[in-house]
Amino acid sequence: MVPWITVETLTPEAIAVASVGAESRAFASCERVLQRLLGKNRALYDVLTTRDLVHLIASARDHAEDADLRFATGAGEQRLLVRTVPGPSGDVHAVRLWLGPALARVPALPAAAGLVWDLPSQVIHQPTGIRHLTGSGAEEYAPRLSVAELFQRVSKFDRHVEVLDLLYAPRTGQKLQFEATVASRTGRRGVWRITVRARSDAQTRGAWLLVEDLTADAEPLTWSALDHFGLREAHRRAGTHLAIMQLDQGTISHWLTEPAPWVRWSGLFEPTDVFHPDDRVRLQALAGRLGPGDATEITVHTLARDGGYAPTELLLYPYPGYSAVELTIAQLVAAENVIERLRSAPDASRQVRKERGNWAARVPAS
Repeated sequence: MVPWITVETLTPEAIAVASVGAESRAFASCERVLQRLLGKNRALYDVLTTRDLVHLIASARDHAEDADLRFATGAGEQRLLVRTVPGPSGDVHAVRLWLGPALARVPALPAAAGLVWDLPSQVIHQPTGIRHLTGSGAEEYAPRLSVAELFQRVSKFDRHVEVLDLLYAPRTGQKLQFEATVASRTGRRGVWRITVRARSDAQTRGAWLLVEDLTADAEPLTWSALDHFGLREAHRRAGTHLAIMQLDQGTISHWLTEPAPWVRWSGLFEPTDVFHPDDRVRLQALAGRLGPGDATEITVHTLARDGGYAPTELLLYPYPGYSAVELTIAQLVAAENVIERLRSAPDASRQVRKERGNWAARVPAS
């Protein structure tokens, strides 16, 4: 069966093949892949060239238009299908092609969506189309989410540092492709292939992303390593809450353990609101000042469930591994009055369990 070809159009200056069917092509030359496609269907040489197809892809990207074209050849009628993958603003993040005999069965087209990471606001913008991917759903859709919220959904994934390097220090030419198992609030799991290109231009300071749903072709991983389960449970019982922070941005980018239940960190319009504005300034002042082996403590005020700010102690020390951007490990400890309030609340245990199981609880603004 002739597969769909997905061509990413994440930057204005370059296009490349993200995948052919379920197989990754990881930024392969568009011209080479299209040439192979034409080589497998010699009848098309009379009516199409590689240059024609590249021009068609560029036109679909620029005008955000799908197409269904037919060509008469000596070997019978041929069909060319063009489908665009829109981002949150309607811009095209990928163009998908299918080219084969008009009477051939066209394979089902898996769901895909385009996302935009905006570094100044620390927000990932996503279109409504993300709801159609396995592991997502209409009931949990939000047009904006933080990097920490995205990572909270992802399992069986160990490339967090590479992703953070690209997102927080975007440079022209940077690109990354990876696969991850993603879980919805209902526990439904999917496999996503995510293709990312950094952008630093008039339109975007951050990155554009393409997300493809591979669930039909790749069984989601459901197991976890013994050390992963064991460490998470040990930290939970000890009441330890650890996160990766970007001090220069004053934000949390990833939870290493269960999220701190007294901190309202998800469903925020601005992810940086998790810390009081005055404390963000203090945190940013610490950026670049922690060397290997250093540690410091600071008391800040984190956003609470009631919309106010509660005191939280942070123990900060630098991430010991290699990273192109400064990553800081933070241990969060609630003040005693916050802990007592959580324990005495009638629905405290239920709320804590809900927070652990709900990767993106949408808490109404107070």
